[in-house]
Amino acid sequence: IHFYKRSNCIAMELFCSVQPYAWGKVGSDSMVAKLAGKACQDFAVSQDSAYAELWMGTHPNGPSKLTETGELLSEYIAKHPEALGAKIREKFGDQLPYLFKVLSVNKALSIQAHPNKTHAEQLHAERPNIYKDPNHKPEIAVALTDFEGLCGFRPLSEIQNFLKTVPELKTAIGDKSDALISAGETGYEDALKDCFESLMVCDQEVLKKELLTLSSRLSSANDETSALFNKLYSQYPGDVGCFVIYFLNHLRLSPGQSMFLGPNVPHAYLSGDCIECMANSDNVVRAGLTPKLIDVPTLVSMLDYTCGEAESRKFSPSEESTDTCQEFDPPVPDFSVARYEVPGDANNYSLNKRDSASIILVTEGSGKYLASHEVTNKGGLTVVEPFATADISAGSVLFLPADKVLEVFPEDCPTLVFYQAYCNL
Repeated sequence: IHFYKRSNCIAMELFCSVQPYAWGKVGSDSMVAKLAGKACQDFAVSQDSAYAELWMGTHPNGPSKLTETGELLSEYIAKHPEALGAKIREKFGDQLPYLFKVLSVNKALSIQAHPNKTHAEQLHAERPNIYKDPNHKPEIAVALTDFEGLCGFRPLSEIQNFLKTVPELKTAIGDKSDALISAGETGYEDALKDCFESLMVCDQEVLKKELLTLSSRLSSANDETSALFNKLYSQYPGDVGCFVIYFLNHLRLSPGQSMFLGPNVPHAYLSGDCIECMANSDNVVRAGLTPKLIDVPTLVSMLDYTCGEAESRKFSPSEESTDTCQEFDPPVPDFSVARYEVPGDANNYSLNKRDSASIILVTEGSGKYLASHEVTNKGGLTVVEPFATADISAGSVLFLPADKVLEVFPEDCPTLVFYQAYCNL
């Protein structure tokens, strides 16, 4: 295969932005830092700094730009909206509807939930200083390393058992716990809601006293939930979120496994590295592990109080997935994510052609890529007209306009692994 470059590229390489939030992994331990060496312009890792998030997209707080020209991706899209694809433009207007990220979590993020679209519009209208946009914020996380999180309410029997065996939790909640302890497997939601609300409005001095007592009692305990309590209490002493773990499922994801965070589902990221894709929104309603505002009335009224097993919160790839390409297609129009794992001895691999703009991130391996048009001539034959090729390696980020063809050619690696964010409309 003859590779050559052409300045009028179809697939455009991007320089992206790093967010140095304090909860991020430090120095070279951070997957964000490892990828940023290639993904960011003039990046040098400091072993004393936290590198929490790599942002790929058009969000004004961390916009990507074209490596070749320095032009913001948002400006390129404004000049060439056809790059988004007709379906995105019809559904979302002339803007990229998702933000693609890598997260490296060292310290737990806040327990939170996100409103649905209608609720987000209402909250934004009523309190625009807190809820700064009218959009929903569904998210999907795909583990890059062993990853831990909280997601959704535990099975009812587990919550009831904790209320019986953790007296400090029962004291913090008060009398409302009795109705939940005696609730059956159906019709428990109101009792769970009352119980959770009682915990969230617990007097701060009572809360701190009971958490301190529990911390002392569990100091040598080594079961999974007690170990999680001790870890979170060391990070957020006196925070109500340390009790919330007795209500929420503790998920462990292996690399390549996923969880989808739909509206009104309480969740938190605890540790590890992941790919994340989300709708363009900053609307967060917090429930703990945070010094920021906890909007208790909004939180309690909006949560989905359905109990379920932790395994049920894992999100499986679609049935069309193969060994090489796993497609995670959540029930929202804003985004989907595909994970590709191409064997290093493969001559080449063609990505599924998408009718939406996509962003591609290489996380492992090296090789080359070839971007091209498909051209159907008058004789009805389809031919590929190659446009550009360049080297790719871990941290390479590409913007691929809709309906374009991308081929990859692994070189000098056991596997070439990359992720693609797109819209499956």
